[in-house]
Amino acid sequence: MKIDIIDYETCSAAGLNLKALRNALKLHDSGLIKNNLAGSDLDTWIGLVEQVNDVNDLGPWQSRNNALAALGYEQGSIRQTVSGLISQYGAARVGLVMGSSTSSIDRTETAYTQLNEAGALTEAFKQPFVHNPHAPSLFVAHLTGITGPSLTINTACSSSAKVFATGARWLETGIVDAVLVGGVDTLCLSVLHGFNSLQLLSPNPCKPFDQHRDGINLGEASGFAVLQRSGDNTNGSGICLTGYGESSDAYHMSHPHPDGLGARLSMTQALRQANRQAAEIDYINLHGTSSRANDLIEGQLISALFPASTQCSSTKAWMGHTLGAAGITEAIIAMDTLNTNIIPGSKNLETLDEALCLSIKATDEHRVCQHVMTNSFGFGGNNCTLLFSRSE
Repeated sequence: MKIDIIDYETCSAAGLNLKALRNALKLHDSGLIKNNLAGSDLDTWIGLVEQVNDVNDLGPWQSRNNALAALGYEQGSIRQTVSGLISQYGAARVGLVMGSSTSSIDRTETAYTQLNEAGALTEAFKQPFVHNPHAPSLFVAHLTGITGPSLTINTACSSSAKVFATGARWLETGIVDAVLVGGVDTLCLSVLHGFNSLQLLSPNPCKPFDQHRDGINLGEASGFAVLQRSGDNTNGSGICLTGYGESSDAYHMSHPHPDGLGARLSMTQALRQANRQAAEIDYINLHGTSSRANDLIEGQLISALFPASTQCSSTKAWMGHTLGAAGITEAIIAMDTLNTNIIPGSKNLETLDEALCLSIKATDEHRVCQHVMTNSFGFGGNNCTLLFSRSE
């Protein structure tokens, strides 16, 4: 069964909304800045969404993560689309799947710095629905009025790619008539210093797949897409989810399988489900974090599975690696090429890693694509590949 993508929107340091992101990609204007996160003196670059600081009226739901979700939900026509579906089908027939890796740990961090004299939470931080791994879906359900099934997926950096697969299965089995899928993650000290402890952060703007790459930059983002069974609507975006693949090789807590076995499985599953050959894929948005190991393994795997002519790029140099929100952010970038006819280049790429042989370049390419793919690979070997196609 094909699944229609009827609306989508993204919010990151590269742009407050999809329109701004398209412009940033076109101008090669990165949203990365030198780290200025309060309480951190790490020498690195981050993708901060400054407008989140203005969303401070969420009451008992207040957290930076929820604020970024609320900010993203107000962009474009997502709110109107979801409201229309609730009116059409009823709130109980619309599902919700959110992806995140930190939920609202930013708020929990702050809470522990402001404990009372007894060492307990102060009243302002007694937020059981916020200090909660399921916080993103709890909040977005509250925000939207959706009362259908809801789920929060936390599989590290593949979290908000997997939301598409779960949403598609719900539609295929008739559990719901429409699904709002999304992802949100925000920068906080636990995240930034945690990745620093793994010696993964770069003191420079990241250079995915470049011979001289020296680490990653972290960012924050939120994104949403609305899914329906193909044929159930007549006002879609012209894009279908035609294939998805998921795997978990559990090779190591943070290092990918050296032969990319789980990643290979997720890509081949997506191709098989879409009934497509590797040569039919016009563009692949790579996971491409700019780490030495991840880029090398993914790049070698792409070379083994796809023709040398398959155009690839990593777009993390625009907004950083947005962790649990990376999946949906890059899924939107990939699927949007089907509407813009522009394949984004790999920003900051100067010299391709000499161990790789890929069709990847820094400049954009104008091409009418029919089928595009995006990869999201997370800690613990959690992998997800999505395949999007033009609607027939």
